[in-house]
Amino acid sequence: MLETIAILLIILWVLGLASSYTMGGFIHVLLIIALVVIVVRLIQRRRIL
Repeated sequence: MLETIAILLIILWVLGLASSYTMGGFIHVLLIIALVVIVVRLIQRRRIL
C-alpha cells in the first residue's frame, strides 16, 4: 500500500512539473512525502530480513 501511494505521489509530481508552476511548492512537498515513504518501506524490509 505504501509503495502504491509513493508511486502515485511521484506521478503527480511529474505531472505537476509538466503542467504549471503555480502549484510547484505543493508538488515538491508530495515528492518529499513519496521519497520518505519509499525510504521507510526499504528500512522495514531490511529489518524483516
